[in-house]
Amino acid sequence: MLRHALEAQGHHVVEARDQPEAIERLKDSVPAAVLSDLRLPIGDGFGVLKAAKDADPELPVIVMTAFGGIREAVEAMKAGAMDFLAKPVEPDHLLLLVERALAQRRLISEYTLLKEELAQRRGAPTIIGEAACMKQISSAIQRAAGTDATVLIEGESGTGKELFARAVHALSARSNGPFVAINCAAIPDTLLEAELFGYERGAFTGANQRKPGKFELAHRGTLFLDEIGELPIQLQGKILRALEERTFDRLGGTSSVKIDVRIVAATNRHLKQAVAARQFREDLYFRLSVFPITVPPLRERPEDIEILARHFIAKECRELAKKPMALAPGSLEALQAYPWPGNVRELQNCLERAVILTDGSTIYPKNLNLTIEDFSPPPNPLSHLDLSGSLADVTHRAIWEVERQVIRQALAEANNDAPRAADRLQIGYKVLQTKMKALGL
Repeated sequence: MLRHALEAQGHHVVEARDQPEAIERLKDSVPAAVLSDLRLPIGDGFGVLKAAKDADPELPVIVMTAFGGIREAVEAMKAGAMDFLAKPVEPDHLLLLVERALAQRRLISEYTLLKEELAQRRGAPTIIGEAACMKQISSAIQRAAGTDATVLIEGESGTGKELFARAVHALSARSNGPFVAINCAAIPDTLLEAELFGYERGAFTGANQRKPGKFELAHRGTLFLDEIGELPIQLQGKILRALEERTFDRLGGTSSVKIDVRIVAATNRHLKQAVAARQFREDLYFRLSVFPITVPPLRERPEDIEILARHFIAKECRELAKKPMALAPGSLEALQAYPWPGNVRELQNCLERAVILTDGSTIYPKNLNLTIEDFSPPPNPLSHLDLSGSLADVTHRAIWEVERQVIRQALAEANNDAPRAADRLQIGYKVLQTKMKALGL
C-alpha cells in the first residue's frame, strides 16, 4: 500500500525486507529519503537509521512504529530521524512527511552549493567589453546556451573564462540547476578523482562516510572543469566515460551512478598541441570541443581597457566607501600602453591597488605602479637566427637550433643521463647520440 501511494505521486521506490538488505540497498543506490519500520524480521529500524546516517549524515530518515512504540520513535528522532509515523499509516500523512523530507534535502544541497559559490565568487569581476571580438563571443555564448552541447573555452589566464562559463549556464535551460566549478590544476592528482567522482565510506583511510563528487553535485545543472588541460592522463578516460555514457563510479563503489550534467571546460593551454604531444587524449579533446569559444587576451582588445578601468575604479571606491575617483590623462595612456600579460585579472588588481594608494580624487601614473621594466617587450626568439639565404636554408638552421635547445633541456632534466633523456624525447638512444654529436653537445 505504501509503495503504491508513493509511486502514484511519481516517486521511485526501492524496497528492502530487513536491516541487512536495507544496508545493501543504501550501498547500491542514492535515495533522497529513507522510510523504515522500527520492527524488522532481521535487525531493526535503528540499524537502518545508523547505516543511512553513516552513508550520508544529511539523508532524511522517517521511522514507522505501532501506537505503543512512541517512546522508541522518540529515541529514533534523538538518534537523527527526521520524523515518525504511527501505524496504521495514513497515505496522506505519509506523502506529507515524504514531501517535507525531500524539500529539506533540496534545501540542504542548495545551501551547501550556495555557500561554496559565495566563498569562491566574492569580488568576482563583471564581464564588460565593447570590442567587436567580445560581441562575437557574446553571440556565441547565446547560441551555445540554447543547446546542451559541451563547450570548451580557450584563453590565457585572467581573461575571464569562468565568467563566460557562468554566462552559458545562466542563459541555458539549466539555469535553475546548480553551477559547480572545480579547478583541475589546483587539486593534487591523488585527490582529484575523489573530488570529481566522490567516494564511498571505507574507500580509503579517512573516508568515514560517503561523499558526493562534483559530477553528482552538478546533477541537472552545469559542471565547469577549469584548467582541463592539467587533467592527469589516467583520469581522462573516466571523464570521457562520464561524458559519453552519463554514468560514473564513485571511489570504492560497486555500482554506477547516473547523472544529467552539462559540461563546460576551460583551458589556457593549446590542447591540440597537447594531443599531438600525447599529453591529452584525442577522443576526449573532440568530445569537449563540440562548441569551442576562444577568449582573446586584453592586449588584442585595447578599446576595452578604458571602460574596464572605469568599472573597476568605481567598484573599488564603493566597496572602500571612498569618494569617486578619475584617471589622469597620463594614467589612461599608461594603461593602454601596457601589454597586460595577466589580462583582465591583472588590470583589476592594478586598479584596486591604485584606489587604495590614492589619497585624492585623481589616480596618477605613479599610483598604478607600472614600472618601465614592465613595458619591456618579450625577447624575439629569432633575433639570434641567421635569416639569410633561401627559405630551405633558413628552415634547416631553425630546425637545427630547436633540436639543440630541446635536447639540451632534456639532458638537464635527466641530470645528463642520456638514456633517460632519450626516453623523454621518445627517440632511440642511438638516435640521440647521433644528434648530440652532430649538434656539438
